[in-house]
Amino acid sequence: MSRIIRQRLSDGSYREVETLSERDVYLFREGTHGRLYEKLGAHAGAIDGIEGVHFAVWAPNALAVSVIGEFNGWHPGAHHLYPRHDGSGVWESFVPGVAPGLLYRFRVVSRLNGHTVEKSDPFAFATEGHPGTASRITTLEYAWHDAEWMARRRQLIAPDAPISVYEVHPGSWRRIAEEGNRFLSYRELAHRLADYAVDLGFSHVEFTPLTEHPFYASWGYQPTGYFAPTSRYGAPQDFMYLVDHLHQRGIGVILDWVPSHFPGDQHGLATFDGTPLYEHPDPERGVHPEWNSRVFNYGRSEVRSFLLSSALFWLDKYHVDGLRVDGVASMLYLDYGRKPGEWAPNPQGGREDLDAVAFLRRLNEAIYRDYPDVQSIAEESTAWPMVSRPIEGGGLGFGMKWNMGWMHDTLEYLGRDPATRKAYHDKLTFSIWYAFDENFMLPLSHDEVCPERGGSLLSKMPGDPWRKFANLRLLFGYMWAHPGKKLLFMGSEFGQREEWSHDRALDWDLLQFHEHGGMLSWVRDLNHFYRREPALHEIDFQSEGFEWVDCHDSENSVISFLRRGRSTDDVILVVCNFTPAPRMSYRVGVPRGGHWAEMLNSDATVYGGSGIGNFGGKHAAPVGADGRLHSLALDLPPLGVVYLKSAGSVG
Repeated sequence: MSRIIRQRLSDGSYREVETLSERDVYLFREGTHGRLYEKLGAHAGAIDGIEGVHFAVWAPNALAVSVIGEFNGWHPGAHHLYPRHDGSGVWESFVPGVAPGLLYRFRVVSRLNGHTVEKSDPFAFATEGHPGTASRITTLEYAWHDAEWMARRRQLIAPDAPISVYEVHPGSWRRIAEEGNRFLSYRELAHRLADYAVDLGFSHVEFTPLTEHPFYASWGYQPTGYFAPTSRYGAPQDFMYLVDHLHQRGIGVILDWVPSHFPGDQHGLATFDGTPLYEHPDPERGVHPEWNSRVFNYGRSEVRSFLLSSALFWLDKYHVDGLRVDGVASMLYLDYGRKPGEWAPNPQGGREDLDAVAFLRRLNEAIYRDYPDVQSIAEESTAWPMVSRPIEGGGLGFGMKWNMGWMHDTLEYLGRDPATRKAYHDKLTFSIWYAFDENFMLPLSHDEVCPERGGSLLSKMPGDPWRKFANLRLLFGYMWAHPGKKLLFMGSEFGQREEWSHDRALDWDLLQFHEHGGMLSWVRDLNHFYRREPALHEIDFQSEGFEWVDCHDSENSVISFLRRGRSTDDVILVVCNFTPAPRMSYRVGVPRGGHWAEMLNSDATVYGGSGIGNFGGKHAAPVGADGRLHSLALDLPPLGVVYLKSAGSVG
């Protein structure tokens, strides 16, 4: 029943693509097909020497399906699709004379009630510009120039790599005020963002969801086009250019991906053929009560194949280096966001969504089978065990997990008046008790600076303006030294004052002020130091990379610890003072004598601090402290953090 489409490529060569075969149908119905985007949707080419487009869509409960578009005047009777007789539920047809660039939709008549609706193609590679919702026939040809990056990216996103991620919402990073405050296009963003990320020392950029979404204010977290980058910023090849250019500049790309829910917009996936096709048919499980969105039916094989294909698509076609999987907690629990009586236990009597668990394991298995050089990263906000542990050992198989507990505890602690912090000292130290249970990434993400969360990171800090900036520098210094990879949302790196808004650009004019420019310099220096010092990243996920010096000095609100690399020479001492009172000649035990150089000090005047420090370093005296034979008498700056390194390991 399959047919061969002969596609002419831009270099003049041809490739032959088979439409849905018996094996494809088997894998589709088994829930393991990872490349459905090659079979369903709209594919231009020639069949039997005739140029046109092959259309295919899954609609098992449809009475009739037709394709309407610019090529037939949107006439519902012009081009009918025909059901396959293999039980797949797929409707298909080849329409001669149709070419890439044209808009189309599927007109679906439900078998159950005759209800008729016009739907966007779930597998469309592109869509028309907002507010339009039609799909656009397109090819995905692009000449990539990132071979060098692709050859070495595995080592750059490995567990021992210095991963520092800059999270970006493209529509509000920068805008062109002179042209009606318009967005930057993907291509405009490419060079500006690459220059910025390279200068600041970030290793990767993470984009908030770029899959097509009708409601801009959802920030991409209510997607409808799981195979289409949003047309707001350009065409598919424009997004490819953005990824390509970042790669050429040595910056990796992580894409936020949302398999947890989708909106109920009429043109989208909801009740696609008049029935709950992609969403769970049980109303208790098919609608998310907090987000008023639809929840995928992870127990349906075809839905699993759809989602699996979407994830692999971005790795296949867009060279993405990682997927941050949104809303994992909402997938794992049947009672997530629901009150008693609004959910039913699983067959084992528990609250776990066993179908979702099985899907996530299969997803990660497929990602690492095909792409061992990328990372899947879970946004999972509960204590679900072994999220980033191997599937064969009972884990979910993710490469990393966002450390939401560290984020909540740290922001709660730093949001308090320093005079009261000593009573909450465990908020600082508790994270180390579980720091090595998972492969953690420390996130200070968009969620922490949006209007619903009380404003920017700077505004969350207590005290007068000087103390706010000092607290924020302290937060970043502590974060970059803490075990775990790093993620920072745009604007926080220079101390954005106002809460983030998707409707306007960041307040770049703040950089004219010393305290904001100083904050930017601090983040820049943290990143570059972090990336060149193995002790700060090499053993991030094992306890051997971290050692407390003193975690008990709650009276002074001071903590001190060592970070270690694989080499015995790679040792960094980090001391944090969480009060505005300088601690002069504060004694800290160290593992060796000799000179310890002060490598970073958040209170340096260049960063906007008061300039209290240790004159480039201190000599470790043979005076016992903290259970060690040698110690340093350090001057700890107010609301400050210092990094020191022994002379024997200073390059």
